[in-house]
Amino acid sequence: MELLDKIQILADSAKYDVACASSGVTRRAKPDQLGNASACGICHSWSEDGRCISLLKILYTNVCIYDCAYCINRHSNDRPRASFTPQELIELVIGFYKRNYIEGLFLSSGVKHSPDKTMEELLEVVKKLRTEHRFNGYIHLKLIPGASHDFIRQVGRYVDRLSVNLELPTMESLKLLAPDKGEAHILPSIRAISEQLNERRPDFLPAGQSTQVIIGATPDTDHTILQLSQALYRKRKLKRVYYSAYIPVNPDHPHLPARVESPKLREHRLYQSDWLLRFYGFDADELLSEGLPHLNLSLDPKAGWALNHLEVFPVDVMRASYYELLRVPGIGPISAKRITRARAFGRLSYDQLKKAGVVLKRAKYFITSDGQLVRPEGLGLLEKPSQLQKQLLLVEPKLLPAMPVQLDYFDLYPDIFSLAEPGKTDVLAHLRKEQHGLLD
Repeated sequence: MELLDKIQILADSAKYDVACASSGVTRRAKPDQLGNASACGICHSWSEDGRCISLLKILYTNVCIYDCAYCINRHSNDRPRASFTPQELIELVIGFYKRNYIEGLFLSSGVKHSPDKTMEELLEVVKKLRTEHRFNGYIHLKLIPGASHDFIRQVGRYVDRLSVNLELPTMESLKLLAPDKGEAHILPSIRAISEQLNERRPDFLPAGQSTQVIIGATPDTDHTILQLSQALYRKRKLKRVYYSAYIPVNPDHPHLPARVESPKLREHRLYQSDWLLRFYGFDADELLSEGLPHLNLSLDPKAGWALNHLEVFPVDVMRASYYELLRVPGIGPISAKRITRARAFGRLSYDQLKKAGVVLKRAKYFITSDGQLVRPEGLGLLEKPSQLQKQLLLVEPKLLPAMPVQLDYFDLYPDIFSLAEPGKTDVLAHLRKEQHGLLD
């Protein structure tokens, strides 16, 4: 099989893995090494200064011995299969990096022969990139479920982030849809990575570990999902839990829904709730409960929490603590810090709160300043929850008619991937010719 065919198959197969986040590590370029790692972002992310930063997101192989019901690459699916050799993938990464197409690598894989054999080949790739080619860019590697824990210590020396996909929120769901992957494979791997991170070795996984959970493939509630995420953050010190809206790639399976209502919107609300757990001091059981197991998809989760806890409002911005301010819709960490500093100089007015970054179209219903209203139309609605909810719904961002999709290299560089007779194209030779100005 031609290299270009492998790239097309394996890049397409990798699109269901979530990695759109900042790299979490800053490593400067070194004179004798190739590239650098930036904390500002990867994988078609946007950095704070507006730059789009690209990550080569690809599978090593989409051949897999597992038959997970939700996976497009499951063993029983009849689809094109391909595998790189370690040297092919190494040359591809270096070639793309030298042409400034990428700044890092996100590498996942199916399970080709066995978990350990696949990990051996992945280890060879990242080890040679670092030691032989002196590649200093960001590398995120997916650990193969069921592989020996000895690989964790070995690959942890060469990659920035290591992740093990939980896939589904509960072990019952996992046993139903992915019987080959169970508690014996996934949770011990997450625990083993966490234990080695606790040793605080400077050369081991500087960007920590993450995981991914599929949303909507099973009837698990948002409350269950957020409780799981909270436990992973607090007990296993994960950097991120990624939520991936279920896409019915195998709709004929009896245990999978053929269609899911608003999967992307639910994913978005879970990310917002996840942010509240990580940075706003909320607890999963405060946001949801057994009696209220699902998020209100129409409202921002913090506004939804405020509507269910009107007894704690209004909050006086002149007296409230930093963490009390964080619970007000429209006030975030930056504006809360500005308020705590600015109020030492006198009463804060509507305009001063606006300059501090408070989103007053939400916050005005929940705050006072030194016991006085910041806006006449504010607090009256606290006693009228239904009208207050209507006002909060009016300030919610309008939903996009179609959710944005992630670009791939075939979109970004059509001059390379749309050549005549693509099946006979040597991609790396093309890159070398372009680098030296030898193309017609």
